[in-house]
Amino acid sequence: MKNTPAPDRATVREWTGLAVIALPCMLYSMDLTVLNLAIPSISEDLKPTASQLLWIVDIYGFFVAGLLVTMGTLGDRIGRRRLLLIGAGAFGIASVLAAFSTSANMLIATRALLGVAGATLAPSTLSLIRNMFLDPGQRTVAIGVWISSYSAGAVIGPVLGGVLLQFFPWGSVFLIGVPVMVLLLVLGPLLLPEYRDPDAARLDLASVALSLGAVLPVIYGVKQIAEHGMHAMPVLSIVLGLVLGALFVRRQKRLADPMIDLRLFRLPAFGVSLGSYMLACFVMFGIFLYNAQYLQLVLGLSPLHAGLWSMPGAGAFIVGSMVVPALVRRMRPAFVMGGGLAVAALGFGMLAVLPAQDGLAWMVSSAVISSLGLAPVFTLATDLVVGSAPPERAGVASAISETSSEFGGALGIAILGSIGAAIYRNTMADAVPMGLAGPAEVEAARSTLGGAVVLAGQLGGSAGAELLDAGREALLHGLRLTAGICAAVLLFVGGLVAVRLRGAAVALETPGAAALPER
Repeated sequence: MKNTPAPDRATVREWTGLAVIALPCMLYSMDLTVLNLAIPSISEDLKPTASQLLWIVDIYGFFVAGLLVTMGTLGDRIGRRRLLLIGAGAFGIASVLAAFSTSANMLIATRALLGVAGATLAPSTLSLIRNMFLDPGQRTVAIGVWISSYSAGAVIGPVLGGVLLQFFPWGSVFLIGVPVMVLLLVLGPLLLPEYRDPDAARLDLASVALSLGAVLPVIYGVKQIAEHGMHAMPVLSIVLGLVLGALFVRRQKRLADPMIDLRLFRLPAFGVSLGSYMLACFVMFGIFLYNAQYLQLVLGLSPLHAGLWSMPGAGAFIVGSMVVPALVRRMRPAFVMGGGLAVAALGFGMLAVLPAQDGLAWMVSSAVISSLGLAPVFTLATDLVVGSAPPERAGVASAISETSSEFGGALGIAILGSIGAAIYRNTMADAVPMGLAGPAEVEAARSTLGGAVVLAGQLGGSAGAELLDAGREALLHGLRLTAGICAAVLLFVGGLVAVRLRGAAVALETPGAAALPER
């Protein structure tokens, strides 16, 4: 029997480099959370229209999602460290421009630049981890730290953003990123090695255009349906994206050196892990819509207190990510992921029976259990996706992984949000009779709990109390049913993972990953 030499183990330099890599990841997560806190101040200062405000919030995510695959492929070709440092410099400059924007259109443009720069961060950092940590056990730990940095940013962002907005103008939330990126530019060349595919061909610009044309319209359409319901324009946008996606796939099959090597999807560890990651994001982001409304509109907590009560769930996610290496030393990755999905299903099952009154402890406990279950899935799915790809394809594999999470989150918000909205409207159809107020106020109360809260405050007395109770009960009905759907999805995916990934441990035991199938 031929002995395979043990892979080189990471040294202090690699672990220190991992800390540097975690900085932009934490910042990326913080940037998503602090903007929501600054929206009232931005609205007061720049006076954007409703459409402009929507683009200020969404355009960053659109460009990140649309450019992830392009940036991952570009990193494989020009060097992952080089791309990361270019992105860091661009992110810092765009942050300053965003902070001192003098109009809504200028802020939209600078947020788009931030999205372009932000798209370099995830694929560059994750693919660097793939090359820095050749030992499978150490790589799992490193990816756990990488995943945890995003959760840490989600915890720190609201608190730090709230403090800054208390004492400084809204632009201060964008300046958070400047010192972080300067530190990355200084330490990156010293601690991060350079990796690139030595045999990579030139970037195919037609593939870049088709990938953007496929991803952006689909993300846009899904988000529009989530926010405004089913209309012709977002549906046509999704159809256009799917057609361009089909043309993109067709082109990749014909190129000698494709932008995405479609043979990756024929590797069981790659395809199943990717699907599990996307569905985990689907349920996690889909339920976020309800959690915030329950805490603030049903329990009556302030935004600050609601944010603080979300911290235990984020902390549990960090803990869950860090215990994965110990678990996979004793169990196969398939069983760790399947068990994690079952634990997460238990957490969502608790939401399916959430009490109407005094449910704060119940919801926080549900969030902690769900996070403990989903964290191993995020960590191991990412590890299996990146680890199963050849090292020279690590950049594009990382990008595909992050694109799947963007799609999963957007679909979760759209589909689960639409289910909850339909349940709410159906329940409230007869609870808000015409004549209580103007048509606009009545329609708002029938559409969202926030609208019902406003109308109840205007009515006052027993009529207002009855309307508020009906709205809260309608939201709870939607939350419970949606959580039950999530629990069922998680149990199904958990069983599928446990069966389909039983051989994944073999792929993780060697540094070279599985060979790609023949074309």
